[in-house]
Amino acid sequence: MSVIRTPEERFANLSDFSFKPHYAEVNGLCVHYVDEGKGETILCLHGEPTWSYLYRKMIPLLSESHRVIAMDFIGFGRSDKFTEQNEYSFKMHCDTLSGFIKLLSHNRITLVVQDWGGLIGLRLVSEKPELFSRLVIMNTWLPTGDVPVGEAFLKWRHFAKNTPDLPIGQVIRMGMANGNLLAPEIVAAYEAPFLDVSYKAGAAAWPLLVPINYDDAGAAEMRHTREFLSKWDKPTLVMFSDKDPITHGADRFFRKLIPSAKNQPEIVIKDAGHFLQEEKGEEIAQHILKFMQRTI
Repeated sequence: MSVIRTPEERFANLSDFSFKPHYAEVNGLCVHYVDEGKGETILCLHGEPTWSYLYRKMIPLLSESHRVIAMDFIGFGRSDKFTEQNEYSFKMHCDTLSGFIKLLSHNRITLVVQDWGGLIGLRLVSEKPELFSRLVIMNTWLPTGDVPVGEAFLKWRHFAKNTPDLPIGQVIRMGMANGNLLAPEIVAAYEAPFLDVSYKAGAAAWPLLVPINYDDAGAAEMRHTREFLSKWDKPTLVMFSDKDPITHGADRFFRKLIPSAKNQPEIVIKDAGHFLQEEKGEEIAQHILKFMQRTI
C-alpha cells in the first residue's frame, strides 16, 4: 500500500478558491475539508472526478448563515491518495465518511450530495439517521444491479477503464452543458490535485466501483439504502439538472421513493450538465437556503 499527497503548491492561487484548508486524520489517512461559517452544519459531498473546489460558488452564500463543510474523499483534492486502484473500495469510502463525521462530532446535518457523494452519503444516512436533519439530492443515483445501467454510464465506464491516464479536465468539460466555455484556469484548478497518473488511481477506480451486477460490492448496501429512504420522513429536496445524460430520470426515482421529497417543489436546474454546482452554483445555493428556511 502506497499513499501520497498532492504537494501544497499545486493549490496556490486557485481561481475563486481562497478558503483555508483543514485536515483530519481518519483511519490513518489525511482527509482535507473546507470549513466556513457558523451555525447549523451543511455537509457538501463531491463526486467523480472533482473535489471540494466544485462547491466554491455555493460556500460563500451558504456560510453567511450556516457552517459549511466540503470534504475531499480519499483520492481527491488535498486528501491522501492511494497509488493503486485496488486500494479503493465502496467500504473504504463509506468508512472514511463515517469516521470523518464522528471525529468532528457533527449532528443535525443538512447533507448535500451529488454523483458518488450520493452513493456514499445516502448510505451513511441509512446507517446513522440520527445525525441528519435534511437531505439535498442532486445528480446521483442508487444502483443496485437489479436492472441494467444506462448506455451513457456504460460508455463512461468503458472510457475510464481503458484510458491509462484519465484526462480530468476533458472529463469535466464533457460533463457540462457548456463545457466549451469553461475558462482554462478553472480546468487547471480541477486538475490541480492530479500531479501525474499516479495520483489518479482513485478517479480511475470510482467508475468501476459502481455496482452494475446484483452481487457486486456495494449492491446490497444500495438496496438497503433504498429500503431505508422509502421510509425517510425528514425534509428532502431533490434538485437535478436538465442536461445530465448519466443521471437523467433519477430525480423522478428519488421523488417517488422518498416520502418527504413529495412535500418539496420539483426544482429543475436549467441549462446545466452533470456538474451542476459548477454551472449554477449560486442558483443552487439560493434554493438550499430557501429549503432550509421553510423546514426549520
